[in-house]
Amino acid sequence: MPPPPLVLGPFPVPHLAQRRVRLHLPKHAGEGPPPLVLMFDGQNIFDDAPSFAGGWHLHATAEKIATKRRLEPAVAGIDHGGVQRIDELIPWPGARTRGQLDRLLDWIVAFVIPMLARDYGLTPDLSERIVGGSSLGGLAALYAHHRHPDQFGGAMAMSPSLWVAGQRIFDSIAATPKPWTSRIYLDAGAHEAGGSMLRAAERMEALLRSRGYTNDTLRFRERPERPAQRARLAASLPGGPAVSAAGAAEEALLTLEATGGVQHASQGAAGAAGTGAS
Repeated sequence: MPPPPLVLGPFPVPHLAQRRVRLHLPKHAGEGPPPLVLMFDGQNIFDDAPSFAGGWHLHATAEKIATKRRLEPAVAGIDHGGVQRIDELIPWPGARTRGQLDRLLDWIVAFVIPMLARDYGLTPDLSERIVGGSSLGGLAALYAHHRHPDQFGGAMAMSPSLWVAGQRIFDSIAATPKPWTSRIYLDAGAHEAGGSMLRAAERMEALLRSRGYTNDTLRFRERPERPAQRARLAASLPGGPAVSAAGAAEEALLTLEATGGVQHASQGAAGAAGTGAS
């Protein structure tokens, strides 16, 4: 098991609650900057203790997927703001949310990404900088990738809450120019929310494909588990009897690597050149 992540902060966030950033740094050195995966809901993505229902142990996943051709990615988890989580992870105001995701993204872009570059040498190419999350975090990841295509070269959206705010994410993406560097992983459980989450994800897949995404730049996965299984976040990884959020995250990282999003530094230029117009 890799060492626990660094816990940085808490840092002040303009107009929002202060928060911590949890950071897993890979072991390798001298091979160029590693890929960087920024995840929402940082309390959930590493260890069990700060998580609501068990950690995803992404630091173990990051170590596991490394090969001679694939650098182990750094993983940064941006903590949510507790009771402000719903406000922070939805971009549009409504009856139940103040819609403050843009404020959180402004802080991530202006402070977190430069801080990781300055203090930890995390300066990967755009194609190797991924934003991700699950549920509202998955919604936020899709939005962040299209809102800041110069900062995030891909998104991993696991069981994204596409239904919030009257499903405005569909119109938002349709009205936004397609990012010039873009790789997306999207999944949903067949039985989540009575099947409505899968139907919304299928609609998102159709929208993205209508915008020119191919199997090389978009991977959609229908997951067969029932909601109770997804609560067993660290029970198993792909290939085991149960499918968990930890397993979905591992599959997402591997998928993004396969499409050029998380790769060895020596392959980065070729990958970016081959998919830059996607």
